[in-house]
Amino acid sequence: MTVLKTSLRNFLAHKGRMALSAIAVLLSVAFVCGTLVFTDTMNTTFDKLFQVTSSDVTVSAKGASDTGETTSDTGKPPVLPAAVVGRIERAPGVKSAEGTVFSTSVTVVDADKEKLSPTSGAPTIVGNWNTNDARTMKITTGAAPQGSGQIMVDADTAKKHHLKLGDDIGVITAVGTHQARVSGIATFTVTNPGAAIFYLDTKTAQQALVGRTGVFTNVNVTAAQGVTDARLKRDVSAALGTGYKVQTAKEVADANQQDVKSFLDVMRYAMLGFAGIAFLVGIFLIINTFSMLVAQRTREIGLMRAIGSSRRQVNRSVLIEALLLGVVGSVLGVGAGVGIAVGLMKLMGQIGMHLSTDDLTVAWTTPVAGVVLGVVVTVLAAYLPARRAGKISPMAALRDAGAPADARAGVIRAVIGLVLTGAGAASLAMAAGSDHAMTGSAWLGLGIVLSLIGFVVIGPLLASGVVRVLGAIVLRVFGPVGRMAERNALRNPRRTGATGAALMIGLALVACLSVVGSSMVASATDQLDKTVGADFIVQSDNGSVITPQAVDALKSTPGLERVTEYKILPVTMTTPDGKVSKNASLNAADPSYAEDLRTKTVQGDLADAYGADSMSVYAGFAKDHGIKLGSRVGVAFKDGRTAKLTVRAITSDEVVVDKGAMYVSIATAKKYVPADKMPLDLLFFATAKEGQQDAAYKALKASLHDYPQYTVRDQTDYKQALKDQIGQLLNLIYGLLALAIIVAVLGVVNTLALSVVERTREIGLMRAIGLSRRQLRRMIRLESVVIALFGALLGLGLGMGWGATAQKLLALQGLKVLEIPWPTIITVFIASAFVGLFAALIPAFRAGRMNVLSAIATE
Repeated sequence: MTVLKTSLRNFLAHKGRMALSAIAVLLSVAFVCGTLVFTDTMNTTFDKLFQVTSSDVTVSAKGASDTGETTSDTGKPPVLPAAVVGRIERAPGVKSAEGTVFSTSVTVVDADKEKLSPTSGAPTIVGNWNTNDARTMKITTGAAPQGSGQIMVDADTAKKHHLKLGDDIGVITAVGTHQARVSGIATFTVTNPGAAIFYLDTKTAQQALVGRTGVFTNVNVTAAQGVTDARLKRDVSAALGTGYKVQTAKEVADANQQDVKSFLDVMRYAMLGFAGIAFLVGIFLIINTFSMLVAQRTREIGLMRAIGSSRRQVNRSVLIEALLLGVVGSVLGVGAGVGIAVGLMKLMGQIGMHLSTDDLTVAWTTPVAGVVLGVVVTVLAAYLPARRAGKISPMAALRDAGAPADARAGVIRAVIGLVLTGAGAASLAMAAGSDHAMTGSAWLGLGIVLSLIGFVVIGPLLASGVVRVLGAIVLRVFGPVGRMAERNALRNPRRTGATGAALMIGLALVACLSVVGSSMVASATDQLDKTVGADFIVQSDNGSVITPQAVDALKSTPGLERVTEYKILPVTMTTPDGKVSKNASLNAADPSYAEDLRTKTVQGDLADAYGADSMSVYAGFAKDHGIKLGSRVGVAFKDGRTAKLTVRAITSDEVVVDKGAMYVSIATAKKYVPADKMPLDLLFFATAKEGQQDAAYKALKASLHDYPQYTVRDQTDYKQALKDQIGQLLNLIYGLLALAIIVAVLGVVNTLALSVVERTREIGLMRAIGLSRRQLRRMIRLESVVIALFGALLGLGLGMGWGATAQKLLALQGLKVLEIPWPTIITVFIASAFVGLFAALIPAFRAGRMNVLSAIATE
């Protein structure tokens, strides 16, 4: 009981000093809990949506996907004959059956040809207005579509794009472009997670989406009273026979939820990973806080030991303070986590994914996990300082105002750090020299972990040397104040090392990812320069196929020397070794594709693969199946006949563009696939006539003006798009890493604040002999800057090493260019100095306000 009282008294007496550590725990726990609450809420939202929107039983064509998405090779959804509805209605247990038609392979535009698709990645859906949709949507303005000239839009899309009754809408599909005017606006009665939905009348939807009437994509079946979904499925399946996909409401919902779950799992684990990094950084802050508090209370602990307190009691007293810190920080963090989840929901709403707070889901496991994690991490972080406190000798404490140094422990620590760092360097070297990506990745992961731990352990030893170098470069220009700042940073290398290590972790990851991202862009750009011979690439950004009307417009563009079509054909392949490769694909193109993409071959000439009944394979496939030039491969084309194709070329695996592709000519494909079953083009390559590149570029854009779903890019545009994609991903990662860097900044603030308290008497004496307030504040700011630069130097150097090693593994995949993004590295290093200045503002201000006489009188 006495230990508990002592711990409570000390905790409350130093609550100001504990605050920043508590904030670190709070932020880390909040990020964990916010992630769990946010992803659980999204799961709840989609669960409700899928349950409400699914009919008792859904019947679709056998080739339809489980989630009902449109197939991409033809641009049209698989359909059922309308007569199926009557057969289903006559099945036992059926109350009603209604045919529906919808497609997700659509682009919807307004009168100005601006896309009305969501920016969140959610689908754009066009279908017929039906009874099932009326269960989840209510017409709030206008009326349902009647006739080919009318279309209805969901309220969220109408609000986002300022649509109103009478506005012109264009629905672009593989069939063509259908024009209509808004006749009504329907509001969701359940949460809409961001899809843009448009409704036509049934006949118009069939014609616009499929190209003919008398067909449906799905039939929604409602069970008679007392009939279960499972029984209804059996009865409907028996009535229809084979050739149809019959699913219960649960099966449809589960299939849709599985797609969502995959996305949410990636999001959850990525965010939890960054929360883990923040926790790791927070550990250094907590260790520093308790180490300094123990050092400042050495005399007090010595008195406790002198009057009978045992080592265990002293140890327990510090751990109880850590427990209190963990509990307070974690409980507040759980509450803040719910707030973060709500904030993320609002943010998602800004980009088009609407999530209602009515569905906010806080499972009992979330606050429990947050509190347990926060408390355990805090107590474990405080264990070493607590153990050090228990070792304080009563007599040594009464003689010395500070904790005694353990030289032997410092030597042991340095040796362990050097061994770990060396092992990490060796692992990174093994990764860089690996011939297999999987093996190299394992060595890389081990090297990152070992080198990071090694740098953390060896931090005090590095601080002694690096701070001196930085001091000579940065601090000496400030004269005596700079030299005092340097000596203060060197006074306790262990503290400086731990503080710098907290910042090092976040910046090491930033540097590593920057090197990897820049190298990927540089490598891909280099590959494009070397391999792509075409001037222009035409494709849809969402992967939609190119309609025949757009193909005609593209081919009629003036100023083009050649145009190359490119299709993906699903096939089943039987190789000479007798193995059957299902779900394979061939890339069908015109013979001019050999000029448009100069793919390296290891055997043969790629141009020969575009001859009659010929093909190419890539080197890895050839090796796995014993294929050589002249080998014959059985190819069963989907919806077509089986062919025996001769291998005329084997392409290299060391490519970036079309890696792993197997080529065949479109002429050969047409020989075996009926015209009405031939997949549409996925993209086009175009080359301008000599000296007419600029004119052809403008002409292409003009030709495709009525087809805004497609983008025309020259090589410069394509490189920029690639750079933007990787840049957006890196910016997202940097944003998540900012949490760890914020916690590291709190660590610098806390270290300086406690250091100022520790040096109160010293500061008073310096002020008494003539040090001005301005000089004092500058000294503390410079000390903070040098600590921040120390952490930045270690982090950026370590991260560049990781990134360079990772690039060696990427080189095995064809990404052979290593590029160090020096502008980013230099900017981050300079920004670290400003971080140090910012972190020192409050400690420097408090130090400057000290009363000189009171400071000198401090024990």
